Amino acid sequence: MIRKDMFFALIIIVAWGFNFIVMRWGLDELTPMMLGGLRFLVIGMIGCFFFSRPKTPLLWCIGYALSLNFGQFAFLFSAMSFGMPAGLASLVLQSQAIFTLLFAVLLLKETVRPYQVLAIGVAIGGLAVIGFDNDDSTMTALGFGLTLAAGSSWALGNIFTKIISRKGYDANLNLIVWSSWVPAIPFFLCAYFIDGGDVMWSNIVNLNLKTMATLAYLSLFATLAGYGLWSYLLSRYPAATVAPLTLGVPVVGLTSAEIFLSETVSAMQWTGILVVLLGLILNTFGGRWLKKVSQRDA
Repeated sequence: MIRKDMFFALIIIVAWGFNFIVMRWGLDELTPMMLGGLRFLVIGMIGCFFFSRPKTPLLWCIGYALSLNFGQFAFLFSAMSFGMPAGLASLVLQSQAIFTLLFAVLLLKETVRPYQVLAIGVAIGGLAVIGFDNDDSTMTALGFGLTLAAGSSWALGNIFTKIISRKGYDANLNLIVWSSWVPAIPFFLCAYFIDGGDVMWSNIVNLNLKTMATLAYLSLFATLAGYGLWSYLLSRYPAATVAPLTLGVPVVGLTSAEIFLSETVSAMQWTGILVVLLGLILNTFGGRWLKKVSQRDA
């Protein structure tokens, strides 16, 4: 990877890792459903002027948007409102790699290699250590469970992405932008029935510079710029080279949460974090390591 592209990769890691801190700030001003609705409304309103409408059939767009956009962030924002620290959320959300593998087997009939089974077991063990640790009262069981639900929704969105690509349609920024109109609807409906019309109106009329900066970061920087650079790197390098970059996201998220939010992680949770990262690394690089070993033996 050339120096310029390494710089782009660093931007992605920092943008997506710090994204969780900005989410926490946004939830200080808006309810979870309003934050989600306004985020995707901004993406759709601005992005549609710069990106053409995708040729993906509407049904697949809806499935993609409801899982990857609405489901993931409805659960994630709710989790952070119900006691999930931002730093730990950035790590636990990576459970999407486990769920993606499981869904690919169940729904797409893909095969799983032994090292992937081992990786899943290791990562699940790490998540269990984090989930059952009671030393840090800032993380609640509900917040932890909702974050896992967010990871499973992200994974389901990955399955829709695979299906869309297999059918010959591009799952690029055009799809991301135009599908953003879909989750805004259920987000605002949930806001109305959960928060009430008065709270919705209060969130809108009390928008301030901090809130607008938060929405700008989440929609323009983390989503449009982040995924735009991600697509650029994927177009120039093998997926096996680009995909491991996401392992840096929780590192930035945990570090930023400690600096900007004064969040603390217990010793037991750090153990779980390291175990989860070990599982994710094994899942990402296991096939490559086995190939090198087999070539060496041959």
